[in-house]
Amino acid sequence: MLIDAIDLTAVRRVLLIKLRHHGDVLLSSPVLSALKTHAPHAEIDALVYHDTREMLSGHPALSQLHTIDRQWKKLGPLGQLRAEWQLLSALKARQYDLVITLTEHNRGAWLVRLLKPRWSVGPHGPYGRFFKKTFTHRYLQVPGNRRHTVEIHLDALRRIGIYPAPDARRLTLMPGADAEASLAAKLAASGLAPGGYVLVHPTSRWLFKSWPADKMAELINQLTARGEQILLTAAPSADEMAMLADITARLQRPVASLAGQLSLKELAAAIAAARLYIGVDSVPMHIAAAVQTPCVALFGPSGDIEWGPWQVAHRVVAANMACRPCGNAGCGGSWRSECLEKISVQQVLAAVDSLQEELA
Repeated sequence: MLIDAIDLTAVRRVLLIKLRHHGDVLLSSPVLSALKTHAPHAEIDALVYHDTREMLSGHPALSQLHTIDRQWKKLGPLGQLRAEWQLLSALKARQYDLVITLTEHNRGAWLVRLLKPRWSVGPHGPYGRFFKKTFTHRYLQVPGNRRHTVEIHLDALRRIGIYPAPDARRLTLMPGADAEASLAAKLAASGLAPGGYVLVHPTSRWLFKSWPADKMAELINQLTARGEQILLTAAPSADEMAMLADITARLQRPVASLAGQLSLKELAAAIAAARLYIGVDSVPMHIAAAVQTPCVALFGPSGDIEWGPWQVAHRVVAANMACRPCGNAGCGGSWRSECLEKISVQQVLAAVDSLQEELA
């Protein structure tokens, strides 16, 4: 018998709260799957930031998806208060029996106080004395204990007696029929067929996680010299599009590009249709894991143990340096990461070859 395990048969509705960035939200998707597996009768909702909603929308375990728009502050004090009240009213109407928050964020603690579920789970963090007794269960996070973020999320379930099987811990992302159809048309216009191309996503919103443009261009040149069809993607931000322009200016042969032209769901469909994904530590890498596209991921300051490709055939390429992973925005906060610059084109090509041989 597990100490503090809850009675799942008494759980009618669950709210999962994950108020972080896109990748963090996608890495919480196994919690939804595990909850549904162990409590198939329960309705499971999620609360995320509005701009990250596509990471969970369409998840087969999800009943309702609630969002907080970071733009509410632009509505003015009264407008923001009205939006917050509407959200709280919608959540209270659901009468949750169990609320799980996966973020050390006082908003989650406040919501537990206001929603008054029978059971509540949160990370063991510095919430302060006011929230000391807010949660019925708190799961430990051990400093320096390097584990994948998915497993840390799942500790919230282990704390209440749910131990998901290894094969039930996969990421889930559903592109959806509309995105798949629009992506198919864009691929056809680019002369590409599903399963016939390598998708390269060179950028991250945090450019200190990106490999230098000259090395990425040389990698693509060597791949196209082998006869590989390449599809380039990137977010439409000015920084990422500028890096794409720098890369494409160095290419010896033309390649297809949908950079800045895809929604998140279309990007997921494009990655799902790729034979191989190559990129850095960013949301598209996690999408590749979710749609089970083999991937080669380049890591610099961030930790590949905590953030690497999850439960998918992959290779991680990283420099062997005592200082990494440091978690900093480049060396000394300079937005330039020497650990990424030290990765050679040949190292990445070797990783590509090794992964392709494994899959053959």
